[in-house]
Amino acid sequence: MDRMESTSTQTIVASITRAIVEQRLTPGTKLAEQKLADQYGVSRTLVRQALFQLSQRSLVRMEPARGAFVAAPSVEEALQVFAVRRMLEVGVTREFIHRASAEDLLALRQQVEREETIMHHGETSARAVLHGDFHLCMAKRLGNQVLADLLSDLLARCTLVALMVRAKPQAALSHEDHAAILQALEARDEPLAVQRLELHLRRVEEALQLPASKSA
Repeated sequence: MDRMESTSTQTIVASITRAIVEQRLTPGTKLAEQKLADQYGVSRTLVRQALFQLSQRSLVRMEPARGAFVAAPSVEEALQVFAVRRMLEVGVTREFIHRASAEDLLALRQQVEREETIMHHGETSARAVLHGDFHLCMAKRLGNQVLADLLSDLLARCTLVALMVRAKPQAALSHEDHAAILQALEARDEPLAVQRLELHLRRVEEALQLPASKSA
C-alpha cells in the first residue's frame, strides 16, 4: 500500500470512528462498501481495508456473505472496555500531571469551556462527544499518537455500549466532573486528580446500568 492509499484508508477509519462517537452510526448499521466508496471518492478496495481495520478494533463486525456492520458490544465486553479505560486513563492522568506545560493546561481548560458552551447551545451530535474529547485532549497533549488512537477506539466502543443500552445523556454531570479533574490537574495534585478521574469513570459506567460480570 502506497502512502496515498494509507492516508485515504486512515481518513475513512477516522471518519467512521467519529461518526460512531457522535452517534450518527448506531450498533447493527450496515456499512455498504459501494456507498462508502462513493461517499469518500475512493475504490472499494480502500473501503474494504478501512472496514477490516475497524473490525480489528472491534468497532465493526464482518459477516461472511453479508458484509460489514457497526458492532454491537456484549455486556461482558462493555465491562472489559471500562476496566481497560480505568487502567489506561489513570496512567494518562499521572503522566499529564508530571509533564503538562502551562500551554497544555490552557488547552484542557479551553476544552472544558467549549463543553459548557456546547452543553447549552450545541447540536445533539456535538453533545455526544463531550465526554470523550476531554479525555482525548489529555492523551493528545502528551504527544503519543498510539496512546491517542487507543483511547479514541475505547471511547468509540463506550459510545456503542451507551447506544445499546439506550443510556440517557450525562453531559452536565460529565462537564462538572471534567472541571473538577482539571482543577486538581492545575493544582498538580496527583492523588486528587486520580481520585476524581476514577469517580468520574465509575459514574459514567453506573449510568449505563450494566449487569454485573458473570465472572465476578
